[in-house]
Amino acid sequence: MPQLQLPIFPAGVTEINSQIAVQKEAGQVYYVHGHLPVFHHEEGDVRSFRMFTSQMIAGGIVKPQEIAEAFGVPMVTVKRYVKVYRERGSKGFYAAQPRHSSASVLKGAVLEQAQLLLDEARSVPEVAAALNVLPNTLHKAIRAGRLRGLQKKAIAAPAK
Repeated sequence: MPQLQLPIFPAGVTEINSQIAVQKEAGQVYYVHGHLPVFHHEEGDVRSFRMFTSQMIAGGIVKPQEIAEAFGVPMVTVKRYVKVYRERGSKGFYAAQPRHSSASVLKGAVLEQAQLLLDEARSVPEVAAALNVLPNTLHKAIRAGRLRGLQKKAIAAPAK
């Protein structure tokens, strides 16, 4: 049977709740239960911070609101990483996740049609509406060099 622990913490700690406190010392962050450190990580180790705080929330030790208040983290961020912990466990915070981009909407015939419309001196929003794509998609393709944008004509200065 678990024994009741008095909520007594060492000096210089910040309470998260009556059971857990946190202390920063010499570039390390220590999580303390009573007088015993239960976990620590480097101050800049965001992955370990997210993993351990999510683990405490999933285990019912602390509430998401307590973490958000104690560390000044947005509640939506706390909930996002609790979800990662519940779905993938601790390894979800440390596994190398390959960065992926969404599939390109502008391929083949759509790309050619977009270029034809741009060559007709149509604006990007007009072309986007005609092809049923977002204007931002066309702007990205222009910046990446996959499309040639509308060339602005230089206005000649009036002769004096």
